[in-house]
Parts: sequence; structure tokens; C-alpha cells
Amino acid sequence: MEWVLLAVVVVLLVFVIGIYNRLVALRQNVNQGVADIDAQLRQRHDLVPNLVNTVRGYATHERATLDAVVEARNRAAQSTNSASEAQLRVTLGKLLALGEAYPELKASANFQALQSELADVEDKLAAARRALNAAVSRFNSAIQSFPAILFAGTLGFREADFHRLDASELGTVDQVPSVSF
Repeated sequence: MEWVLLAVVVVLLVFVIGIYNRLVALRQNVNQGVADIDAQLRQRHDLVPNLVNTVRGYATHERATLDAVVEARNRAAQSTNSASEAQLRVTLGKLLALGEAYPELKASANFQALQSELADVEDKLAAARRALNAAVSRFNSAIQSFPAILFAGTLGFREADFHRLDASELGTVDQVPSVSF
């Protein structure tokens, strides 16, 4: 009888260890998704000074727009909240709109290259957000599934948050973007 009881305890322990290891791996995928978004945001922040310097050469009297972009970039680089990233996105939109007002800027190879690189970063950022949401979904499903739900809370696992649209994005996601060349 003792051997049977010991065998049941060992099997249960191995089972809990397997659940724990699976949940750890899924949590690491969520952490990787957050890190990927941070890397894309850092790349966006690194592009901003180059873009501002390129525009500065053509649109010298647009000082207020240039200063607003630099200030928003600095706030976003030092902050972890989505409001500062949203403000940076808005001011970058204003900066890119200057290309319409200045044909010589719009024709600049530097400006076009930076604009293209910024669009690429935004695409990668969107892909990283989708990947994070998929990882969060898998993690949360694993925590809520039987039999993991019996042990997840006790082992310290809590649901992860999905990446959500911030206030600046809510009104624009259903609109067709305007693209001009």
C-alpha cells in the first residue's frame, strides 16, 4: 500500500512539474513579445533625430513642429506608458506631413529613405504587437485549462495582459490611411 501511495505522489509531482515547465515556457514567450515591442520602439526613437535633421535642412521655419517631435521622442524614450508613444506617433505624423508642404523635401532621397525606414519599423511594431497578443492568448489559455487551472495560481502564474490600442489609435484604425508619394 505504501508503494502505491508513493507511486501516486511521484506521478502527481511529475505531472505538476510538467505543467509548471509548460507555463514557464509560455510566460517567457509573453516576455519575449514585450521585449520585441520595446526593441521596435527603441528603433523608432533612434530614427527620429535623423528624420528631424533631414527636415530641418528644408523647413527651417517649422521650428515648432521640429521641437515638438524632439520633445515627444525624448518623453517616449524615458517613459514606459503608451500615452507618450501616442504623442510621438502624432508628432511624427505632423513631421511627415511637412513633406507635402515642401516639394524639395519630399524629393529628398534622405527624407524618402527615412520615411520608408520609419514605415518599416511601424510594420514590424504592428507584427510584434500581434505576436505578443498571440503569446498572451496561448499563455492565458494554458492557465485557464484543466488541469493547469488547479495549480497555476498556487504556482504563482497570473493572466497576462493583451496589448491594447491606446486612445490615439482608437478612432483611426477603421479609417483608410492616406498615402502620398
